[in-house]
Amino acid sequence: VDLFMMNCELLATCSALGYLEGDTYHKEADCLESVKDLIRYLRHEDDARDVRQQLGESQIVQNDLLPIIIQHRQDKALFDACIRLMVNLTQPAMLCFGKVPDDPVFRHHFLQVTSHLQAYKEAFASESVFCILSETLYNLLQLDWEQRQEEDNLLIERILLLVRNVLHVPANPSEEKKVDDDASVHDQVLWAIHMSGFDDLIKFLASAQSEQQWSMHVLEIISLMFRDQTPEALVSAGHARSAEEKKKDSNELEALRQKEHAEKHSRTLQRGTRHSRFGGSFVVQGLKAIGDKDVIYHRNLQNFKNYTHDIGKAVRRVPKRHRKAQESGEKRRSALNVRLFLREFCVDFLENCYNRLMYLVKESLIREQTQQHDETYYLWALSFFMAFNRGSCFRADLVSETMSIRAFHFIERNITNYYEMLLTDRKEATSWSRRMHLALKAYQELLLTVNEMDRSQDESIRQSSSVIKSNIFYLMEYREIFLTLLRKYDETKQPQSYLKDLVESTHLFLRMLERFCKGRRNLMVQRKRVKQRKSHGKKKEAAPETSPEALEETWKIVEEELKGAGFKVGVNLVPFDATSETPLEDQRTEAMVRVQDALLARMGPEALGLLRAAREVWPEGDVFGSADVEPEEELELLKQILHAKLPRSSQTAVVEEEEEEEDGPEMEEEELESVQVSETEFKFLDFIKRFANPGIVHPYLLLLKSYSKNTPHTNHCIARMLHRLAVDLKMDALLFQLSVFHIFNKILNDPAAAAYQELVTLGKYLVKRFVSLAAQNNKAYVELLFWKNVGAVREMTEGYTKEEEKRPAWTEEEEEELRRLYEEHRDSDVPDIVETLLPLLSNSNRTRRQVVTQLVHMRLVGNAKELKKPKKGTGIVLWTEEQELELQMLFEEYRDSDDVLGSIMKKLTAKRSRARVVDKLLSMGLVSERRELYKKRSRSAHGKNIKIWIFFFPPIGMSGPLLWLQNCLNKTADDRENDGLSQPVPLAPFTESNEEAMENKSFQRLLRKLGMRAPANEQESFWRIPAKISVSQLRSAAAALSPEEDKPKNDDEQDGTRSPAEEPRGEEEEDASHEQRAQALRALLLARKRKRYTAEDEKSNKALSLKKRIQLPNADVVD
Repeated sequence: VDLFMMNCELLATCSALGYLEGDTYHKEADCLESVKDLIRYLRHEDDARDVRQQLGESQIVQNDLLPIIIQHRQDKALFDACIRLMVNLTQPAMLCFGKVPDDPVFRHHFLQVTSHLQAYKEAFASESVFCILSETLYNLLQLDWEQRQEEDNLLIERILLLVRNVLHVPANPSEEKKVDDDASVHDQVLWAIHMSGFDDLIKFLASAQSEQQWSMHVLEIISLMFRDQTPEALVSAGHARSAEEKKKDSNELEALRQKEHAEKHSRTLQRGTRHSRFGGSFVVQGLKAIGDKDVIYHRNLQNFKNYTHDIGKAVRRVPKRHRKAQESGEKRRSALNVRLFLREFCVDFLENCYNRLMYLVKESLIREQTQQHDETYYLWALSFFMAFNRGSCFRADLVSETMSIRAFHFIERNITNYYEMLLTDRKEATSWSRRMHLALKAYQELLLTVNEMDRSQDESIRQSSSVIKSNIFYLMEYREIFLTLLRKYDETKQPQSYLKDLVESTHLFLRMLERFCKGRRNLMVQRKRVKQRKSHGKKKEAAPETSPEALEETWKIVEEELKGAGFKVGVNLVPFDATSETPLEDQRTEAMVRVQDALLARMGPEALGLLRAAREVWPEGDVFGSADVEPEEELELLKQILHAKLPRSSQTAVVEEEEEEEDGPEMEEEELESVQVSETEFKFLDFIKRFANPGIVHPYLLLLKSYSKNTPHTNHCIARMLHRLAVDLKMDALLFQLSVFHIFNKILNDPAAAAYQELVTLGKYLVKRFVSLAAQNNKAYVELLFWKNVGAVREMTEGYTKEEEKRPAWTEEEEEELRRLYEEHRDSDVPDIVETLLPLLSNSNRTRRQVVTQLVHMRLVGNAKELKKPKKGTGIVLWTEEQELELQMLFEEYRDSDDVLGSIMKKLTAKRSRARVVDKLLSMGLVSERRELYKKRSRSAHGKNIKIWIFFFPPIGMSGPLLWLQNCLNKTADDRENDGLSQPVPLAPFTESNEEAMENKSFQRLLRKLGMRAPANEQESFWRIPAKISVSQLRSAAAALSPEEDKPKNDDEQDGTRSPAEEPRGEEEEDASHEQRAQALRALLLARKRKRYTAEDEKSNKALSLKKRIQLPNADVVD
């Protein structure tokens, strides 16, 4: 943007700020208003960021804003406005444009804004600027919370954001042209931060109790300060090189010297003793050209070994989606003084700030009080500072906050999330890959720290390490994470540096696991098995045989058992459930069914006990026998119950409703997955066998291709894994593949092969094993062309199984029949043609797999995937606006019904599964949780059952809270009736007795019985009356909290008069109340009798134990 082409208003505003004369800046009278105008212009800039580009071209930050804050800091309003404007001007270009633009025009604007930011950063590399910022921040932090105003907090945040933005500006190596140990612009900014004391303020903010709200800003600034650094470089800064480092460097130099010497020797051999100006022409016999003639070679024979048919051909362009992922920027070594000050910063930060800051950041991440992707700063800080602590002077207490199972779980969850986003968000696959690499580095550092703790001299630290290892090796998620990551590696999305860290982490994990298994014979680990089940078709348990002969046999066994026991019952049983909402009449039928089930199970005493208990609860009608029944009559009654055909529909319905309430609504036409957790004995060799897979070996070979660029440790990790497979598992044939031999051939012919002795030894071993196998198996050379699984390896080494033995024979007639049937039905609209053909085949014993295999063998279909069994379900995923509107209207119509989801499913135009409808209702915000859609039980007996529940389980001393609860329910019902709105109402107790009641478990059970909702999370303190409860339900629940006898009578009843219409209804209610009271009293007597029997048994047991203890054989015990 040319300065003379600037917007006139923008140019006039910049001119009204003031001017710089020498080192003195003279501000104009309208300087403050001009700064505010510039802020306003930036707020209304276009998508090309024209205002930002014009201000950058005019160098307003270098020539105006920085001199203003340095020389006119006493003008607080102007200083605040300038800081605010610079925060806006220095914000990252990625934040301005959202992403790196694909359009060339916008890409140019993006690069222009980035170049202006780099110029701003160079201007900020001044000690005077950061001195002003440090002094201002120091004065603000000196103020107590009572004295600090809102403007002060805003200024603190803006200063931190300004420093963050300046540090975030990317480097420009082409312009800076700095080498290692030279001070780049970023190093100059860091040095200005150090000399001004701003780094000490950062450490104070990280450690101060009262400044924890800035924790995320502080961590972001620290991560940007160490952007170009590595923990190893900082640890070694200022120290003499160790003997190990010297040896490592000498080995690398020796490898380079050997390679150079070998190349020089090969060039000497290629150079003939007699120079010839003519190369000559040679015929290569046996190597055909394009025609039938042999190839003619027109070069020197010394170069013939490099001849290929591809010489002279144009290089084929690799599609963008198939290109390898690009590596991130290379790390550079900063100036020595910068590294020394950063090293001291790390030491102080670990000792005083790390644990506290990481705790605060973790809490903010868990509570979702941060911005998107802020967890990456946490992951970086964890890996960087733990690596620095491990390299300098290891102290476990300095990193205790992040050395826990919670840290492993947090990182494992993020790795899983990043991988899922890597697959779904393909446009941002590079960003998700970098985040995944960062999480992997953090996981690797946790393992390295645990490994370091194992070597500690402190016994308590070694024990802590053992506890952590026991957990991560026991749980399946942590144990198999590397298997999953290796299997899912994709070189087009994940760079080679990620693969290097993954291979090294896997090597470390296996080494730790191997050491942990040694000395432990029976190591038990958790095992999870995913079992698919269909929600609508559960297998019923095998019912007892009910034929007349079987019933007679069962009765004989039960009768002999009861007569032998003298009709005595050992255990008192309760025939009904007082907490159930099922009416008592239905429970009476259930009690009869339970008696019959006990008889069918041949448990006579239990059946007799249930019969007697049910007789005391339901004496009317002598259904369970009269009160003075004789044992022989009871025996006859049990026989009648055994042979009776009792209705079991109510029980089934209750069971289904209970399952529906506990497990959620049934998801019809969907296959659900249930995870079965069990324990199994762990064997290390069996675990290693899971790595014997081509999908896992392939990433190792990709990394082995760059063996000359790998570190010796990386090559050792690769060789150790291949050694485990080839030698430990004796599955060397897994590596008999042409690409593997090509890599090892390259290593064996490398002039510097002496530096890769481990790989050379392994390569020779594999070649030797292959030659011995090829002598026995003449197809071994053909097998080199293919990757092999475990089954193919076994066949290659032990012999091939004949195809006729593996597949049942099909006769010519059967093949012709199958061909004819397939041709007839191939063009039909049947969803699954295989299921259509199976019943039509003459051989009814054919399975689906056999038919599919034969169709592929006969080449009627290309592969088995074409005949894949179609998934059940509607297949409809997307919702149109009309369908969403229809769903919302149906929900509003049926939200107060007993079966909301069932009613909606019946009326939906586009039929979908229940799971899809539930997910859509949740995403639209119509319901907050699935429980709101569960099928409600009948409300007719709700109040009646609540009264029985209160009678049997009375909250002792809760009369006041019950009255308060009743008033709350009535008041809420009145408000909803008057306002016509339903909102959740908190039950806030204001008295001490009500608070104690809300903490009482019995009272909380009553609240759940009434349908109240408990606090959903830690941010809610009170129980709530849900919005879904209607006015009538609220009134019935309030009425159920007080018995009918306690209600005051109305004026007519006090006068002894009653209307004729009310009189019959009152008598019916009174009869129902008396009957209900009598049933409750009988149940109470039964409970007391059971309690008395239990007390007597306890006394007799105590007396017996006392008699044995004092060893008096004939002593009498007196109660």
